[in-house]
Amino acid sequence: MHICKVKNYQELSRKAANIIAAQVILKPDSVLGLATGSSPVGTYEQLVQMYENGDLDFSQVTTVNLDEYKGLAGTDPQSYRYFMNSNLFHKINIPHDRTFVPDGTEADSSAACAEYDRKLQETGPADIQILGLGHDGHIGFNEPADHFEVSTHCVDLTEQTIQANKRFFEKEEDVPRQAYTMGIGTIMNSRKILVVVSGKDKASILKSVIEGPVTPHVPGSILQFHQDCTIIADEDALSEINL
Repeated sequence: MHICKVKNYQELSRKAANIIAAQVILKPDSVLGLATGSSPVGTYEQLVQMYENGDLDFSQVTTVNLDEYKGLAGTDPQSYRYFMNSNLFHKINIPHDRTFVPDGTEADSSAACAEYDRKLQETGPADIQILGLGHDGHIGFNEPADHFEVSTHCVDLTEQTIQANKRFFEKEEDVPRQAYTMGIGTIMNSRKILVVVSGKDKASILKSVIEGPVTPHVPGSILQFHQDCTIIADEDALSEINL
């Protein structure tokens, strides 16, 4: 793991965007693995700005997203497809048919996961995969468990994740209890992984991910085994680690 310590969220977002931009410039037909949530929003804002300034061209890029809530259509404002459209896809020149997100409307979990794995197989491994980090150490929606899930699967969200996500919904009961998520095996197959972590509330779990034992009870700890993983974290997030 390479740890990049930055002062604040703004600097984190700039550094992450610069790494992704360099990937796209050097390989215009890159496959980008993307994440949702609050952590990468600033990174996407920076990428949009670079595109608007004429510095980036996404016309040949393919994207694959980590996850989607089961039961939500892409038109639902709380869906991850809607999030990606609003924060990135509709603001750059990427062809819509080259942006892939699990189909939350497919009620048959086995069918939904098999179809997404087929698309992931077609696109090939991500040239760079961006990740956030959950308070319980989850990456994507790979929650703490007794084993690492390899491929796309349907997961029951933990109470901690539901509580963390309820702020995005009108009321707690509206938060979906299940999601489709890319598996740990697929994530680890990415050529490069970029993790963005911000805030004092992530300090304890980030310490476990970086310095603790590799265990499926802290899913992000598996990143210790990746050959090219960079963690960009601000001072607050790294406050429990001596660098």
